[in-house]
Amino acid sequence: MALRIAVLKERAPGEDRVALTPETAKKFAALGATVAVEEGAGLGAAITDEAYRDAGAEVGPAAVAVKDADIVLGVQAPDVAALSGAKQGAWVAATFDPFRNGDTVEAYAKAGLEALSMEFMPRITRAQSMDVLSSQSNLAGYKAVLTAANQYGRAFPMMMTAAGTVQAAKVFVMGVGVAGLQAIATARRLGAQVSATDVRSATKEQIQSLGAKPIFVEDVEGIEGEGSGGYASEMSEEYRNAQAELVSGHIAKQDIVITTALIPGKPAPRLISDAQIASMKPGSVIFDLAVAQGGNVEGSKPDEVVEKHGVTIVGYSNTAGHLATDASALFARNLYNFLSAFWDKEAGKPVLDEEIGDAVRLTQGGKVVNERLAG
Repeated sequence: MALRIAVLKERAPGEDRVALTPETAKKFAALGATVAVEEGAGLGAAITDEAYRDAGAEVGPAAVAVKDADIVLGVQAPDVAALSGAKQGAWVAATFDPFRNGDTVEAYAKAGLEALSMEFMPRITRAQSMDVLSSQSNLAGYKAVLTAANQYGRAFPMMMTAAGTVQAAKVFVMGVGVAGLQAIATARRLGAQVSATDVRSATKEQIQSLGAKPIFVEDVEGIEGEGSGGYASEMSEEYRNAQAELVSGHIAKQDIVITTALIPGKPAPRLISDAQIASMKPGSVIFDLAVAQGGNVEGSKPDEVVEKHGVTIVGYSNTAGHLATDASALFARNLYNFLSAFWDKEAGKPVLDEEIGDAVRLTQGGKVVNERLAG
């Protein structure tokens, strides 16, 4: 009997993405799997039920789609109650936000489901094509700049007109991971004068390669800010103080600031204080990409436009979800790349190895098994 892969409509408020596209449905079918999709699952991402049917997928009510499923794919992990028809020990590959959603992880363990957290994908070369955090952050960095540009009451590029010259907007990007690099590139494409900073000194060359100016503390030695697996780590107090002083002087001259700093498993670090906001010019805009994890900016609120000291502060709880069609296409490919890389033709299903399997697996055999969640 063919392996059954089920995809449900996302239930989280404002979540328009979907974990399967007609493209990946065809690819899973080519591997020999049966694909079942809940009706209406793709509508938020401009994918019709007919498009799934044309790709060879079954389309029906949630209970029918998930019945006897071996693997369930999701953008955000579905509630355990929605998975009651799935096989005992079924895999669920989705984002779980495991550090903040411990109750959900425990519920998956009790239900005998195998939770595979896509956020825990290791940052290694062979897993790059499976990395949902990178694919979604790339789009989020782009959307952050466009949203800030829309809020900003002036033009981005320098314009020389008969009536005089319009000066280029000054954009400062704080945090140069995947989202930050895309934010730099997007702001540059729009014609802004761009600068950027990060706790990892190795990013200086990346910033310069995109035509932006690096803003770095030079005199504090031995602090690279590089955590395990390519993620940023927390800064020392000495570095934090020096960085705050440098940034305070720089931030007061900026028109747009994009903050992107996240530390896995911990609240987002505070990068911009109320006093720093007050130092900015009226009409300036800050986009806080970390607003859903507590925010890099004092006073930022998810999905609300806040005005403080004449500065507009904005941030989405799900920035990539505002580009649902492209975000879904990339997310779905990440999931396909993940499962297909381990596909065992004889078994007719994926068989995970230790390096990646142990990294992403949260629950198995009724227990929470991931080392990062121990204790």
